[in-house]
Amino acid sequence: MRDRLSHLSFDEARRLLGPEGKRLILAGGALAAPPPEALTIGDAEARLVWEPEPRGVITSLHLDPASKGRLRLACSRCRKPCAHGGGMLSTLLEQKSDLGLAAPPPEPVRHGSEEKVIAAELAERAERAKKERMRIRSADAGAPWTDYEVTSAVSGKTYRVALRGTSRGESYCSCPDFKINTLGTCKHVMKVLAHATKRFDPSVRAKPYVRRRITVHLRYDDGAELAIALPKKLSDEASAILQPLLRRRPNGNGSANGAIDAQALVRCLARLEAAGVAFFVTPDAEELVQRRLLAARMAQLIAEIRRAPAEHPLRKTLLKETLLPYQLDGIAFAAGAGRAILADEMGLGKTIQGVGVAELLAREAGISKVLIVCPASLKSQWRSEIERFSGRSAALVTGPAKERAAAYAGSQFFTICNYEQVLKDILHIEKSRWDLIVLDEGQRIKNWEAKTSRVIKGLTSRFALVLSGTPLENRLDDLHSVAAFVDPHRLGPAFRFLHRHHRRDEEGKLVGFKNLDDLRARIAPILLRRTRESVRLELPPRTVEIVRVPPTAEQAELHDAHLRVVAQIVRKPYLTEMDLLRLRSALLMCRMAANSTFLVDKEPPGWSTKLERLGELFDAVAAEPDRKVVLFSEWTTMLDLIEPLLAKRKLRFVRLDGSVPQRKRQEIVAAFQSDAKTRVFLTTNAGSSGLNLQAANTVINVDLPWNPAVLEQRIARAHRMGQSRPVAVFVLVTEQTIEENLLTTLSSKRELALAALDADSAITDVDVRRQADDLKEKLEVLLGAKPEAPVDETVKASAAGAVAADRIATTGGAFVRAALDLLGELTGAPSGAGADALLADVRKGFDVKVTPDEHGTPRLSIAMPSREDLGRLFQGVARLLLGGTPPPPTQAIAAITQPAPTTRHRNMN
Repeated sequence: MRDRLSHLSFDEARRLLGPEGKRLILAGGALAAPPPEALTIGDAEARLVWEPEPRGVITSLHLDPASKGRLRLACSRCRKPCAHGGGMLSTLLEQKSDLGLAAPPPEPVRHGSEEKVIAAELAERAERAKKERMRIRSADAGAPWTDYEVTSAVSGKTYRVALRGTSRGESYCSCPDFKINTLGTCKHVMKVLAHATKRFDPSVRAKPYVRRRITVHLRYDDGAELAIALPKKLSDEASAILQPLLRRRPNGNGSANGAIDAQALVRCLARLEAAGVAFFVTPDAEELVQRRLLAARMAQLIAEIRRAPAEHPLRKTLLKETLLPYQLDGIAFAAGAGRAILADEMGLGKTIQGVGVAELLAREAGISKVLIVCPASLKSQWRSEIERFSGRSAALVTGPAKERAAAYAGSQFFTICNYEQVLKDILHIEKSRWDLIVLDEGQRIKNWEAKTSRVIKGLTSRFALVLSGTPLENRLDDLHSVAAFVDPHRLGPAFRFLHRHHRRDEEGKLVGFKNLDDLRARIAPILLRRTRESVRLELPPRTVEIVRVPPTAEQAELHDAHLRVVAQIVRKPYLTEMDLLRLRSALLMCRMAANSTFLVDKEPPGWSTKLERLGELFDAVAAEPDRKVVLFSEWTTMLDLIEPLLAKRKLRFVRLDGSVPQRKRQEIVAAFQSDAKTRVFLTTNAGSSGLNLQAANTVINVDLPWNPAVLEQRIARAHRMGQSRPVAVFVLVTEQTIEENLLTTLSSKRELALAALDADSAITDVDVRRQADDLKEKLEVLLGAKPEAPVDETVKASAAGAVAADRIATTGGAFVRAALDLLGELTGAPSGAGADALLADVRKGFDVKVTPDEHGTPRLSIAMPSREDLGRLFQGVARLLLGGTPPPPTQAIAAITQPAPTTRHRNMN
């Protein structure tokens, strides 16, 4: 069945539903999306249980082997083809990659000469044009050079192709790829050209296209630029009117190209209209002209604001609350650019700037319909912030499909939905004409192959704003993907961007980044980034206290036992995938033992000096009525152990972890923010981003995350713009454990992010260290070896993402996933599948047994078919060496002390 579904096309799905197939697929795609586990695919049947809407309906696809793989569709509620069946087919078509029914798109060629890269891109499109089924309709069946409608049998989407000749750049296609690939062609143009070649004799095709009127259009060579295509015969009057534009590099095929000024173009078109000369402006050219005219009209206002934002009257009059100078400057930048990225660090007020951009554009550009796309947990917060700062109307998109459709079509100024709803409601969203689209936490679209990213980038609007504290995390690819939503032409197509900025060796492996000065210059007109350091004088002070506690004897014994396993593994000259799995597990046990032995062995009462120290901190909290605390731990079991400490001191608390539904999270936040008697907010990393917890003036980190950025995100929940009180931060560290050595990894300079985003940076190249060296150094630090230089976490993460495919491409199965899980853990990425799912995958190919030893610790054994198979599977992933001496006590945590005026270290005896 899986193989059969992997070949399912839109046309076949439409036929399964009969004459109304297309409408039913579109209607089914608008139904509430079922959870992933609701869709199961067996050997001969695929079943989808609809939950929660419509509840209880089961749609199934049956494979009939007797009829050469024919599919039969059935619905438990409906007797004839219905939207439930359309919804199941829509899910299968749109989520093939996510369901494992299709391999991800091939990675584009990113090394070699530019000519080689372009040739590979053209060959790939030619191959797709040859293989993919498309329905072609001609506007003039008697001529090759005319307009065509091309409909894909796979996606069902239709595009317009204007075929004007055989050379690249002569024709046009309305598909997104044509507009951004800078190749002058696409698979649709190639398909239509092949169709015309078969249908018309060479003598007919030899006659060139005859243009009958002046056409203003866009050329997508290196970006989008205005151009004028001229008819063969042009009157003297028309030539005289167009002369100011035509002297800009006219070429031999009757067109004028170059940097055409929008205002001059409009004046010429007005004169042509008055003279009765026929002309046509394509929709994309008209949109660009309107955008440039508005930018020219607003230029003076934007310049005035940015020249002295502190003195400008809009600081006090634009919104209902006074803006800080840098916030007004950010609003002016984004409004002036029209489509921009505000990449301020967390807590600097990106939300208020987003509301301000909408308000300024409403006043100056007359916008009236704004779509805000944000994480589900932030929807209510956006509405409350809009009510606080603006008098504009706002509506949340909630409820069943009909209610959501009505919300998008409503007359309110702001419409607020979450990313998951965009996937379900794309048809309703596309029916409305949005003036401005705001993406909050815009790094969600950084993966350019993800389904969410593709759908979001397909949204259209006159203006666009992306709010993201991390537009670039570990890879330059992230920045390109985010920028493509704002301006797909700014950084060019992916293959040109990567060729321009990736440095590779002779084998094509990524070894660094280059031309970052050119990247900064290209991105500067659409991206503005301010750091906490740059506005530190306007932020409330914060102090960071590193609270060191000694382990109990039980903690030390348990920790050291697992640390010896780590040391034993990394002394090996080669690591197998099973070694990496054991290594990851042992490191995790070390971290948990630093919190409490109960997290490791589940043996009550559990030994933990951190709990003792927390009791003392809670005593201080109870003695200060105005003290409110946000407490973080990575493990829900640790929160379970902390709750009795709060109950004993009668400190009211709320708790948020991954088990809390999204719809209840805002209620929990509101209870903590507004109720003075609720003193403590307990949370896992589920609450480390996106939540505004300014009511707190104390942040307690019970444990250290692998990723220093996560630690900063935790603190920024309370220490952010708008906080009027000093914030005290406590970081609990168990001495003589892996936690103490982990402190040395929190001094990352994030060289790649700074080099790409900081306009004042002088860095042009960044080296990528090999993955094996990176893993080796990380383990040396964790085991007590002092590194020779500060660790650069961002470049490491980039190396992990770029080199992993080359390092382990030939190894397979669940062991590779285990190795990647480990590497992800060491570089701060979230862990992968759980143990149950992992073992289930392993059991498919091997005899796997998990049995407890004499201490009750689970032991994993695998029976391999032969030593030869074992050798082939366990190819070395990295050479790791262990050496050095334990480091002296760490003196600071650079990643969490900016801008901290004072940092105190305390030892608990």
